[in-house]
Amino acid sequence: MNKRDTIRPKLVPPRGILRARADLPAPGYGRYWPAEDLAPFVEHFWTVSWDLETPETREVLPHPSVQIVLEAGASRVAGVPRGRFTRQLEGRGRVLGTKFRPGGFRPFIHGPVSALTGRVTTLSELFGPLAHALEAEALAPQDAVAGFERVQEFLRGRHPVPDDNIDLVSGIAERVAKDREIMRVEQLVQLSGLSVRALQRLFSEYVGVSPKWIIQRYRLHEAAQRIVDAPDPGAENWASLALDLGYSDQAHFIRDFRRIVGQTPAVYARSIER
Repeated sequence: MNKRDTIRPKLVPPRGILRARADLPAPGYGRYWPAEDLAPFVEHFWTVSWDLETPETREVLPHPSVQIVLEAGASRVAGVPRGRFTRQLEGRGRVLGTKFRPGGFRPFIHGPVSALTGRVTTLSELFGPLAHALEAEALAPQDAVAGFERVQEFLRGRHPVPDDNIDLVSGIAERVAKDREIMRVEQLVQLSGLSVRALQRLFSEYVGVSPKWIIQRYRLHEAAQRIVDAPDPGAENWASLALDLGYSDQAHFIRDFRRIVGQTPAVYARSIER
C-alpha cells in the first residue's frame, strides 16, 4: 500500500458529542484520516458499532459538514443539519461514516451545497446507479479500514478536483472552531479579505450555512463541552459564560443553548452523569 492509499487512525478528541468528555469516546467508536489524495475533501472517516441489551440515546451537535453514512438498509447523504442529531441505538448495528471538510463536498455535486442543508438524501439520488453497490461492498469487511478503502475508491471514481475555495472556507471554519476570540462575522471578513456579502455567497455555495451560523454553533460546542468538563457544573456562572462566548447577555445565550441542545444550560448540567 502506498502513501496515497494510507488510512491512519485519528487520535484527536472529537467535538460536539453531548454529555461525553472529549477524551473519552464511546466504545465501538473510531476515526481515521483519509489518504493523502482525498485529504483536500474529506476531514475524516468514522465508525460506530454497538451490541446493546438496553437501548441508548446518542446526541451530537451540528457541524458544518456534509456526511456520507453507510448503514445496512439505511445508507444516506446528510447535509449540514440545522439542529442536533439524535439517534437511539438498540440491538446490534454498525455504521461507517465519511465526514467532509466544510466545503469539501462541493466538487461531488452539481449545484450549491446549501441545497442539501437540513436534508437527508439517498446515495443514488446524488450519485446515480453506481452508488447501489457501495453499501454492501463497504460494510462487508469486518475491518473498518478495509471498508473505508472501498469508500475511497468510490470517491476517487467521482474525479473531484481540488479548489482553492475549499481551503479558504474550511480554513475559516477551522479557525472559528479553535479560536474562541472569534465572535463576529466582521472578524472573518478581515481574515478572508472578502466583503460580508461575498463571504456569505461563498459559504452558501460551498458549505451550505452562513459564517454567522458557524460562529454560533462552535461557541455552543464550547459551552456544552465546558459544562461536561467542569468539576462542579452546578456552580457555573451562566452570565459569565455567556459573555465569554460573545453573547450580549445571559438570556440570549440560554435561548440559543436550549434551541440547539434541547435543554437550558442548568438542566443540561444536571443531566450529566459524573
